Amino acid sequence: MKILVTGGSGYIGSHTCIELLAEGHEVTIVDNLSNSKQSVLPRVLAQSPAGSSLHFERVDIRDEQGLERVFTERRPEAVIHFAGLKAVGESVSEALRYYDNNVGGTLSLLKVMARQGVKTLVFSSSATVYGEPERVPLTEGCRRSATNPYGRSKLMIEELLEDLCVSDLSMSVTLLRYFNPVGAHPSGQLGEDPNGVPNNLLPYIAQVAVGRLPKLRVFGDDYPTPDGTGVRDYIHVVDLALGHLAALSAHHGEAGCHIYNLGTGHGLSVHQLREAFERACGAPIPYEVVGRRAGDIAACWADPSAAAERLGWRALKSVDEMVSDAWRWQSQNPFGYPGDEVK
Repeated sequence: MKILVTGGSGYIGSHTCIELLAEGHEVTIVDNLSNSKQSVLPRVLAQSPAGSSLHFERVDIRDEQGLERVFTERRPEAVIHFAGLKAVGESVSEALRYYDNNVGGTLSLLKVMARQGVKTLVFSSSATVYGEPERVPLTEGCRRSATNPYGRSKLMIEELLEDLCVSDLSMSVTLLRYFNPVGAHPSGQLGEDPNGVPNNLLPYIAQVAVGRLPKLRVFGDDYPTPDGTGVRDYIHVVDLALGHLAALSAHHGEAGCHIYNLGTGHGLSVHQLREAFERACGAPIPYEVVGRRAGDIAACWADPSAAAERLGWRALKSVDEMVSDAWRWQSQNPFGYPGDEVK
C-alpha cells in the first residue's frame, strides 16, 4: 500500500516507518521538523530492505494547500497520523498553540483526506484521554476525561473522529491509545531525542547515565504503590510500531471507529525502571526524591486484551530489552541525531 505518515520523522513515527517499509509498503512522510531531525531519514532507510520506497515532504499539517499537493502527487491509500505537540507542561502554558496545532492540524488533514477520497486513518492517541483512572487496568470502555490541554486535544480529536465516522459511513478510523512508549531500535541508530530537558522518565534516566544531566528527580515516593513511586505501563517503541501495522492490516477498508489500548498490561514503578537501567548500563543512576507533581496519579496500566483478540497484537519485549535498547541508543548517540546541539 501507499501510506502517508504525518510526523513520520519523530520518535514513534520513524520506528513505524521502518516496520512499514519492512512489509513492502510505499511510505511518504509529512513533517514540519518542529520536534525531529531530517537526519533520521537515512537511518530509517539503513534499517529497511534495499530498494525501499521512502519519500519526505517538509509540510505542516495545518497547511492544506501543501497537504493537497502531497496527496495529489503521492496518492496515499491510508494515513497514519502522529504529528502533534506532546509536552503536558508546555500545553498548560501554551494552550492555544496546542489546540491550533493538534486539533486544527487534524481538521486540515481530514478535509484534505475527504477531498482526495482517502478513507483509512490510524490515529496516534494516548492514555491521557482517561484522565484520572476510574480503575486499573484501563479498558477501552473506561470513562474519558482530561486534566491538561495536551490530553484534552487528544480527547477532542477522538471525539471529532467518532463524529466523522457517524457522518461518513465509509470512513475507517482506528484510535490507538498509547501508554508509555520507551526504548529504541535494537540497532542503536534510532531512538528518542527530545528537545530540551526530557519530559518522560526513560530518556531522562538515559541522559543522566550518559552524563548530560546530573541526577534523576523522582516526583514523590509516598504513593500507595509497592515502593511509593508512581507506576506506569511502559511499552517498547518497536512493539508500539507493530501495533500500527496490525491496526492497518485489520481495519483498512473496514468502516467504523475502532479503538484499542496499546500497552503491556502491567505496571513498573519509577524505581523499578531506574534499577533496570542500572543493570543495562552497569552503573548507578543518582537520584533525589522531590515533591509530587500536580496532577500525577499513583498507578496506571492498560488492559490490552482487545488488541490481542481483534488485531492479533501483543507487546512482546521485556523491560530489560526496553532499557538495553534505550542505553544502546543513548550511549552511541549521546547528543541525539546529527545536527543537535547540547541541550
